[in-house]
Amino acid sequence: MTKITYIEHNGKNHKVDVENGLTVMEGAVQNDIPGIDADCGGSMACATCHVYVKDEWFKKINEKNEGEDDMLDQAYEPKSNSRLSCQIIVSDELEGLVVNMPEKQT
Repeated sequence: MTKITYIEHNGKNHKVDVENGLTVMEGAVQNDIPGIDADCGGSMACATCHVYVKDEWFKKINEKNEGEDDMLDQAYEPKSNSRLSCQIIVSDELEGLVVNMPEKQT
């Protein structure tokens, strides 16, 4: 289990344990975290699990692929540290990961 903190746009924090091997999106859905809609269920066919990854964590997570970049173009207010949470695999190396959610999902 890895501790992940999800921060809603309004600043409300949700610190939860997520099983290694799941995605950050799956951890949010399983823990009823508001702000990650996950409309496509993690198939990278939407951008409703868009999160901002704090800079200190960005280098520790797996790299984006071209398909993810394409979907992030459809996200609400994408930034250089935007990721689709369905593409971030939880592992021990991500213990303490912090992700922020945008004001809304598209």
